[in-house]
Amino acid sequence: MKFIRKPFGYEPILTKEDVKGPFQKKKGPRANNWKNTLLRIWKIVDEKRALLIAVLLLVVVSSVMALLGPFLIGHMIDEYVLKQQFDGMLPLIAGLVFIYVLLALSLFFQNYWMIGIAQGAVYRMRTRVFHHLLHLPISYFDKRQHGELMSRATNDIETVSATLNTSFIQVFSSILTLTGTVIVMLSLSPFLTLLTMLIIPFMFFATRWITKRTGKLFKEQQAAIGVLNGMIEETISGQRVVKAFSQEERMKEEFRAKSARYRRTGFWALTYSGFIPKVMNLLNNISFAIIAGVGGLLAFNGHVSIGTIVIFTEYSRQFTRPLNDLANQMNTVLSAIAGAERVFAIMDEKQEEDSGVVDAQHKLSGKVEFRDVSFKYESAEDAYTLKNISFHVLPGQTAALVGATGAGKTTIMQLIARFYDVENGEVLFDGMNVKDIKRQTLRSQMAFVLQDSFLFEASVYENIRYGRLDASNEEVVEACKRANAHDFIMKLPHGYDTILTADGSEISQGQKQLLSIARAFVADPVILLLDEATSSIDTVTEVKIQQALEELMRGRTSFVIAHRLNTIRSADIVFVLQQGEVMESGSQKELMEHNGIYANMLSQSGIK
Repeated sequence: MKFIRKPFGYEPILTKEDVKGPFQKKKGPRANNWKNTLLRIWKIVDEKRALLIAVLLLVVVSSVMALLGPFLIGHMIDEYVLKQQFDGMLPLIAGLVFIYVLLALSLFFQNYWMIGIAQGAVYRMRTRVFHHLLHLPISYFDKRQHGELMSRATNDIETVSATLNTSFIQVFSSILTLTGTVIVMLSLSPFLTLLTMLIIPFMFFATRWITKRTGKLFKEQQAAIGVLNGMIEETISGQRVVKAFSQEERMKEEFRAKSARYRRTGFWALTYSGFIPKVMNLLNNISFAIIAGVGGLLAFNGHVSIGTIVIFTEYSRQFTRPLNDLANQMNTVLSAIAGAERVFAIMDEKQEEDSGVVDAQHKLSGKVEFRDVSFKYESAEDAYTLKNISFHVLPGQTAALVGATGAGKTTIMQLIARFYDVENGEVLFDGMNVKDIKRQTLRSQMAFVLQDSFLFEASVYENIRYGRLDASNEEVVEACKRANAHDFIMKLPHGYDTILTADGSEISQGQKQLLSIARAFVADPVILLLDEATSSIDTVTEVKIQQALEELMRGRTSFVIAHRLNTIRSADIVFVLQQGEVMESGSQKELMEHNGIYANMLSQSGIK
């Protein structure tokens, strides 16, 4: 399965193997490594080994009870019913009742315990995926649709859950029942057993023909639902853009196309999987008719007893039912394998390496230096975003990064935060290579105020305390006062206890920025990164934000990106970037005297 980038997300495209169609005889793509996937699922389930052993023992008990029931019925017919001797039947009837009660209890407890095992396994699987996601590099998320990742962590894991809840017991029970049934049938009549087994080749080829097609279709279905969920997530997140540009109809068409793809794959997957019970029932009925007809002739000629025929007709059902169950479960298992592969693909992604030797106890001074740094993103092929960048910023200085969009300003910020690592050149903190400093140590001494402030669905207290989780309520309030946010917070319905939504729709964009600044105050960073922190803000709010930022930057090494050049007049040093290179650098006064690019930018913006 391949994907193509569309204006509103990714859409799967069919490869040459995919477009052969479900009716073609040529082999389509199967699970990449289904044996390895099943083994990994088993290892997660096996963590509850004691309870799993108990379930397997109960499956053995239920299988034995299921075999004893028909045998006792046949014995009763031959020894008591046909001979019309009813003395001694009562213990057999009581034994039969006991067998079926024990069968019912064993089925109940094995299902009850297996549900607990399955839900525990899925819980551990989902937890590990989430933990792994938290430690993946930023580059991983930049290259993937967030909604599609969400689909893997929810829908695909739920598919695995449904399979573990039902299929595991059913597959094991079917194999056990099938083995026991064959042994008992052979002991009663090898000839009738041979007749019963005549349907096995037909069942095998029918199941193989169907599962070859459903495996591919279920895999494509999982990919299609991931793409569909990704588009829904993007649409909801970007609803303001959709409405602002009146793109509702366009989005409807995009959704219809992706939904239609999911519908088509789901239709064919379920259609083919639905063939299995129909085919199995047909073969089952044929087998039953053969056993009843041939067995009747044998009984009429005295070769077998009536009770044996009764036992065989019941066992023929028990013989074909496990085969039927195994065939049905193949579709569920294939769907689960397809989902599990997508989940394990996340877990197999390489996490951020943190092999630095500088631990969390080390306090940085704030000196930052770039030495001949060249950098390109993976998707950029040979195009370098930064080219031979060299500069240094002393502790407590404010450095402004200016330049047109795409000049490399945000990339420098990302390298400072070590969201990406450089391959050419060095990024140094206090003379130490950034790769020698643990990421947690580095980022714990940084704070970010970005253009789009992100809020969690939590109280104001909790949102601001995110900068430092051990901050007291008093420290949070003090940080908000310093950030000029206290007054508007007190006007909220519940003050600092007001629950904010993820999109922060209860407050303005400027107020969100003030909360982000308060969060940075609480963090008390050594290095501050400001990326367009005052963009899209009205003049009055901008003054408040600028005052808060000046207070926040005092005594800290700060890197500021701003298109509004009047907001960086207090910067100690300005770096002018063009196409990934530093074209000019110096103080405001030096750059104005130089009368170069920066002076021209100020002139065009009307600032004197």
